Amino acid sequence: MSQLCSLHGSPDTPPLDSPLRNLYHQLLQDNDEAASARAAEFLHEQLEQTGDGLAPLPEDPAQLLPWLEERRAAVARDYRDYLQERQAGGERRYFRNKAHALYFLQAVAPTKEVDGAWLYGVLAHGQDSRYDGLLTTYLEELGDGEPAQNHVAIYRRLLAEHGCDGDFGLDDELFRQGAVQLALGRCAETCLPEVLGYNLGYEQLPLHLLISAYELGELEIDPYYFTLHVTIDNASCGHARRAVQAVQALQPLDMDAAQYWQRVARGYRLNDLGPGSTDVIQAFDLEHELVAMLERKRRFGQYMHSDYCRFEGKSVNQWLEQPGQIPAFLRALQERGWIKRQQNPADSPFWQLIEGPGAAMFGVFSGFEKQLLHDWIAGDWRSARRSAPVRRASSLERSRCDLPDDAETRALQAELAGQDAERQRALLLPWLGPHRHFRPAGLFATRRFIELRTLWR
Repeated sequence: MSQLCSLHGSPDTPPLDSPLRNLYHQLLQDNDEAASARAAEFLHEQLEQTGDGLAPLPEDPAQLLPWLEERRAAVARDYRDYLQERQAGGERRYFRNKAHALYFLQAVAPTKEVDGAWLYGVLAHGQDSRYDGLLTTYLEELGDGEPAQNHVAIYRRLLAEHGCDGDFGLDDELFRQGAVQLALGRCAETCLPEVLGYNLGYEQLPLHLLISAYELGELEIDPYYFTLHVTIDNASCGHARRAVQAVQALQPLDMDAAQYWQRVARGYRLNDLGPGSTDVIQAFDLEHELVAMLERKRRFGQYMHSDYCRFEGKSVNQWLEQPGQIPAFLRALQERGWIKRQQNPADSPFWQLIEGPGAAMFGVFSGFEKQLLHDWIAGDWRSARRSAPVRRASSLERSRCDLPDDAETRALQAELAGQDAERQRALLLPWLGPHRHFRPAGLFATRRFIELRTLWR
């Protein structure tokens, strides 16, 4: 997998040459022939990078279920060992602090915000019972139209809660997996074996998902998005089991078995392209990210300060005037006692400008940016106060709720009125796409689509 040096590109200039980001947004927003042609071209390019061979799949497709169960058992054993290690006093394996965890959430957002997109193309086969498992999987990714269960909506709320929503100049490679998923969703008719293989790989339960959920909870970050995938992707009756069944049920009659299995394997290996979760986690460097963040802020804050305070003979405006001065400015703040490292950040006058009653710089930094500053100042300092447990919504709170009465939903309802089931299906499908399904009208469309499924069987 690709390795990242940083979450972000150059700290002083926004990324200009971002082909993956641009493609990602084109495939997410455009619904024309040009975008579909670019999706097919991109998918072909990515498949060429996967190479040949079946590893790590079994040579015989009939062995998929035993193979799946063996992999699940191995992950369960590894997770048991992790829990024993933690219960014996071991440190967190992934996230050194809360800023590290928020960095991770932000870096994987381009993939998480198109969760399930690779299966969008199967909606066209709602009347074919062989696709039922895949269709159910996709609709569950959409939360069956429930706002509290829609995977993308859950993740977007999580980011917003912690001030991590937005691009912030993410490294271009972080958009590769999301672009692959969007391209697969557009190419299901010509690349069904590859879609099935990708689905088979993505719906496995990885160890990093279990560990991430555990450690996010410790850091007072609601892990529900991750624990939801632990349960819904189960090998007994969940997405992973359905993925195996779909591979075995959907081999085209006009395709040689060996060729079909080879194409499934190539789709499976698409999961390995781009930086994975553990790559992102390992790439984190707190001070580097802090400096990069302050460099981005510098362009907005220069000339906005008075000349009352001077550090090493320079005003704040002078420190912010030119790029590359942030590290020296931070050292100057420490030498003057404005920042007291390895202590409670509340003891630092600089932090008091940012957080607390009457903070002069209230609102200047997002939640993620403040967390970077907080954890960099705190360093190895540990508060004696125990962290409060994360409050998780009860099953009642996450149950079905009414959708907002917005203009898009009303317009869609008016369009559907008086139409037969087949015409309604055609009108609903665009609203179940990756860029719309989490909106109120998309959630309504998902519910209506599910109601209509019974008429097509």
